[in-house]
Amino acid sequence: MSGEDHRVDRRGFLKVVGATGAAAGVSATSTAMAQGSPPAAGEHAGHDHAMPTPASAGAARSALDGFVFFNPDEVSFVKAALDTLVPPDPTGPGGSEAGCATYMDRQLGGAFGRGARLYMQGPFAEGTPQQGYQLPLAPADLIRIGIADVDAYAMATRKKGLRDLDATTRAAVLTEVEQGKAQLAHVPGPVWFNQFLALTMEGYFGDPIYGGNKDKAAWKMIGFPGVPAMYVNMIEEFRNKPYTGETQSIQDFA
Repeated sequence: MSGEDHRVDRRGFLKVVGATGAAAGVSATSTAMAQGSPPAAGEHAGHDHAMPTPASAGAARSALDGFVFFNPDEVSFVKAALDTLVPPDPTGPGGSEAGCATYMDRQLGGAFGRGARLYMQGPFAEGTPQQGYQLPLAPADLIRIGIADVDAYAMATRKKGLRDLDATTRAAVLTEVEQGKAQLAHVPGPVWFNQFLALTMEGYFGDPIYGGNKDKAAWKMIGFPGVPAMYVNMIEEFRNKPYTGETQSIQDFA
């Protein structure tokens, strides 16, 4: 991730990623997971940081806010982070406007968040990037604990929580987390950042039925026609051109 001066490049990157993965509706990381139960907190001996007991998913929240996992403080953080990763501009909506927070909330509040198909029996040791996820935390706990860690890091280094920083400073904080330069208390910054970014991209480009990609805005932005796989009668008309016809989601066929 880069700072304010690279917004156009980031938007271009989003358009490329979206063109290849727009139809993904659920977390891609969950497809390679096997069932298991998480170990007790603090058993992750292969890492230098001790894991705290995961925060309760039942933290205080408004019954009317529409979120099933995030509490109000977390929602504010998530929306600020989303609009840093995908800022709004004339090309398309920002991450929060596109509903990525809702998508993320539903994923983390469900089976994926619990790690229902994630092998979590250990042993847990420091792995290589090629070995994938190596933490004893379910995805929901990784994101929740990481939110608290990143906010604490922002407070310690910038004297404000992430949501209260200007866009340039938010980008700087998240870049430090992404690059491993931020010293987080309980989770490795790059692992947290990559999972948060993956959920952001899934929410931005996934089918609207899952809570993100509000009004199919991301699909319209990249010229993606939607769910149906074959548009044989339109190939010639739209060859090497963005699709401008009606964009259809799963809900349109329900």
